Amino acid sequence: MYRKDEQPRTPPEEFKLPFEGKLSEDNRWVIMAQWIPWEEFEAEYEELFSSVMGAPAKRFRMALGALIIKEKLGISDRETVEQIKENPYLQYFIGLSEYRNKAPFDASMLVHFRTRINVNLVNKVNRVMIKRMREASKEPVTENQSEAEEGSERKNRGKLIADATCAPADITYPTDLKILNQAREQTEKIIDSLHKSRQDKSEKKPRTYRKKARKDYLEVAKQRRPARKKRRNAIKKQLQYIKLNLGHIDQIIANRGTLDSLNNKQYKSLLVISEVYRQQQWMYDNNKQSISDRIVSLSQPHIRPIVRGKAGVSVEFGAKLSASCMDDYVFLDRISWDNFNESCDLKTQIEAFKEYTGHYPESVHVDKIYRTRENRAWCKDRGIRISGPPLGRPPAHLSKATKKQALDDEKIRNSIEGKFGQGKRRFSLNRIMNKLAHTSETAIAITFLVMNLSAILRQILVSIFLVNYFFRVIDYHNLSVNFFPQKKTDLPF
Repeated sequence: MYRKDEQPRTPPEEFKLPFEGKLSEDNRWVIMAQWIPWEEFEAEYEELFSSVMGAPAKRFRMALGALIIKEKLGISDRETVEQIKENPYLQYFIGLSEYRNKAPFDASMLVHFRTRINVNLVNKVNRVMIKRMREASKEPVTENQSEAEEGSERKNRGKLIADATCAPADITYPTDLKILNQAREQTEKIIDSLHKSRQDKSEKKPRTYRKKARKDYLEVAKQRRPARKKRRNAIKKQLQYIKLNLGHIDQIIANRGTLDSLNNKQYKSLLVISEVYRQQQWMYDNNKQSISDRIVSLSQPHIRPIVRGKAGVSVEFGAKLSASCMDDYVFLDRISWDNFNESCDLKTQIEAFKEYTGHYPESVHVDKIYRTRENRAWCKDRGIRISGPPLGRPPAHLSKATKKQALDDEKIRNSIEGKFGQGKRRFSLNRIMNKLAHTSETAIAITFLVMNLSAILRQILVSIFLVNYFFRVIDYHNLSVNFFPQKKTDLPF
């Protein structure tokens, strides 16, 4: 049930503390809370709950604020609740009106917050927040300027930067032998559970050869670089053990057995193991190293291998992201667990730029994979310059202006690489700890939201510093005039 209590927005100076004092308006959490559009999405979040049934749910500001705090500080769910309990600024950030010396919710609630607040809702909050900041940072336009710009509304303005990256999941490096060994162990546990639930206790438990299978696995797994023939023979043995165990499971079910004794996790594992066995058996029979929709993790079957061709790691395992950057702000345009060609997203990203700003960009800065003939022709029809050299044989001599423009385009494009580096080094984009597909997508979207919040906070703090520095210079100038007069007649004695 969602019970909406009408609480006025509390200014920071009216936040009640158990001791004397007030919250500082220059604090980073107070500043960030002013720029997030909490109220605009309260109604959309309210639609997820029943109005008559269930316990009262937490408000949208508390749910989203807790996820932002976790990502901003880089801490766990339990530590997030403890930090909110101890810090009055964090309590103000999540929408409380006074300090409370107790946790506002349990740590397990953050899982529900990530489930309810999906990636689309986070992206909407991100775009509205950035639009507010861009409108506030624009200089006021006079009447003459507005009339002069009426004829230039259709002209392209601004720069759009696009690129793709991968957000690796928190799994061990998968190998065929390791996955098959894990699948075999899971089938043995399922057989044990099904045998305990049998009504006829006189029937013997099927033989699984688990000790021998474990020994065969360790014989090859402990070798640093096993030969290809040894590794292939070990995979064959594990496939035979899994086939035997799956046959035992079918036999138990056929002989008045039931799957009701299995919990949801075991039942899901059984379905995943059946698909893993089919894929691995096909690759073994056809002597192949890859297959479509290949499962690389039993606990997270939605994860796929993403071939990136990087120097350090050629293959990453996680979600592939397509993002765009504009005015030091980054947007998450697409997220998928399957590998895709990011050049197909360029038209959608440019159209989203036009819908967001009201005009097409003047130039698009992308890497080589985006510069297809179709994308070049599409951008040319709309007067958009795409970075990079033209198609065909390169000219023998390039002018200095052309070389300078190519260098400037590459410098501009590097800004989105810096955003990816910030997300992977400063925040949690380099290792997604969530286990479910939809909660992982929400965590990735929250990372982009927090990066834009950090950019907004940096701009505001810089402006505050410049204003304070300006007044200090004026005070110093007045002080120097008073103590060091220019004329002798100005002396006080």
